[in-house]
Amino acid sequence: QVHVGESGGGLVQAGGSLRVSCAASGFAFSSVAMGWFRHAPGRVREFVATINWSGSSADYAESVKGRFTISRDNAKRTVYLQMNSLKPEDTAVYYCAVRRFGTPGQSPNYYDYWGQGIQVTVSS
Repeated sequence: QVHVGESGGGLVQAGGSLRVSCAASGFAFSSVAMGWFRHAPGRVREFVATINWSGSSADYAESVKGRFTISRDNAKRTVYLQMNSLKPEDTAVYYCAVRRFGTPGQSPNYYDYWGQGIQVTVSS
């Protein structure tokens, strides 16, 4: 069965760093694009970052560009989101998503599988 699971969330002070991970199974991991989205209370689900099948190309939301880095390790079937210089407005549930076919994209409609989400809280 397909499984997508996030880990590594938690509480961090503003200006600090946190890395969340997403391990996935049940499909050909090295053939898919991966993405991160987030959902904060009172706001719509927001695109954060995406990475292509090989890790050679990535795209970021303007709000996180220069602070967040997405990467992947296909041997470990894992994608990472390194979050630096965190701000209180980064507080959200972060979701890992899988796009089985095509290139990375910012629309959630492109993605086929989703993790359950993991809480990231940034205190001021």
